[in-house]
Amino acid sequence: MATSMADKLSGKTTSQQDQLLEIPPGWEEPKFTSEDNPHGVLEESSFATLFPKYREKYLRECWPLVEKTLKEHHLKASLDVIEGSMTVVTTRKTWDPFILIKARDMIKLLARSVPYEQAIRVLEDGISAEVIKVGRMVRNQDRFVKRRQRLIGPNGSTLKAIELLTKCYIMVQGNTVSAVGPYKGLRDVHKIVVDTMHNVHPIYNIKTLMIKRELMKDEKLKHESWDRFLPQFKSKNLSRRKQPHKVRKKAKEYTPFPPAQPESRVDQELATGQYFLKESQRKARAREQKKAKQVEAEVKRHEKRNQSFVPPKEPSATKPTTQPTTDTQVDVKALKAKIKKSQKTPFRKPTEALKATLSKQERKKARVEKRKAKP
Repeated sequence: MATSMADKLSGKTTSQQDQLLEIPPGWEEPKFTSEDNPHGVLEESSFATLFPKYREKYLRECWPLVEKTLKEHHLKASLDVIEGSMTVVTTRKTWDPFILIKARDMIKLLARSVPYEQAIRVLEDGISAEVIKVGRMVRNQDRFVKRRQRLIGPNGSTLKAIELLTKCYIMVQGNTVSAVGPYKGLRDVHKIVVDTMHNVHPIYNIKTLMIKRELMKDEKLKHESWDRFLPQFKSKNLSRRKQPHKVRKKAKEYTPFPPAQPESRVDQELATGQYFLKESQRKARAREQKKAKQVEAEVKRHEKRNQSFVPPKEPSATKPTTQPTTDTQVDVKALKAKIKKSQKTPFRKPTEALKATLSKQERKKARVEKRKAKP
């Protein structure tokens, strides 16, 4: 009697359980053949998909190849140009029930501008396809176009780097991104595309994939966490406005006592002493205060008028005299060296210098006379 996996794992330590559950290197799942399902499928199943008008010419050219490829898997395919649809149908000889799902993915890829050579890869084992709808991820159309172009990169360099790292074929067309490749690569492609549409540059995910590919080569790090090696990128979307729209007032400190009552007019007069003055004295004081204010205002007005008649300061023509230095110390060593140098150089006598100047003048006169003498 065959024992189940639960019976095998019972009574084992964690390390022993990991060894039993670990897939040995080089192991592959046995292929599903016609001997595993000799009776075939019971009912006829079909899938249909529409295609745009601009794909009609290409589909007409490659449709014989599509029919030939699907015939090898005992499937029938039909192209309706009037309705603009493609259909795949199972036959009585079809023994693989999942091949119809793969054929459906193939015609979907053909409708999304994926070439025939890449679309037929979906029919292989271990290869799948995904069509990511990115049209509704960004509301603003201009922003969507910029982010889609960011995914492609200059001359398609970013898209080529993603294809090399994920081992997938990627096609960006309109509002969709189609990808064909292994399941693990499709998971990475989906993450990169969604992050790019959410304003995360694809270079960050590309850098992470490159580090992971290098870490996979090390057997020691196989059962360890790679978080310490992977870069942690933080978004830096800072607000563009300098000040908040609503300035909140600071809350006053709570006090159980009521605020002080404002002084009345009688209290103010008692404090200044006006309360005890007669009415005539009050009027005289008010007139004096008014005259003082008028005089002060007149002085300010006069100064303001005279400002236009004040001449500007002109720059002084004389150079500022440098103050003599008070340092009276003399460098004795430098003075001795200067004297020695002057003693070494011979002095020219004034007569020799006079002769030299005279000889130069005579030579110059001779040259002028010579030029005049020439015919």
